[in-house]
Amino acid sequence: MSTATLTTKGQITIPAEVRKAMSVSQGDRVEFVEIEPGKFLLCAATRSMTELKGRFGKPDRPVSVEEMNEAIGQAASGK
Repeated sequence: MSTATLTTKGQITIPAEVRKAMSVSQGDRVEFVEIEPGKFLLCAATRSMTELKGRFGKPDRPVSVEEMNEAIGQAASGK
């Protein structure tokens, strides 16, 4: 298990073996995702959203913003 120490400026150095396993290097971004209260997942955020273009195929038809908002509302309400 790797550990790091928090500096007085709130910074940490990610241990070399962790950086290697995550394939991150100087200048790359990482994200902290809260998976439950007090527990976070550290994720490499090195790819841009434009890299996802074309990975999911083309939709059958265009979807309006209103339809997207409705789908989000339904999912949030558990329907």
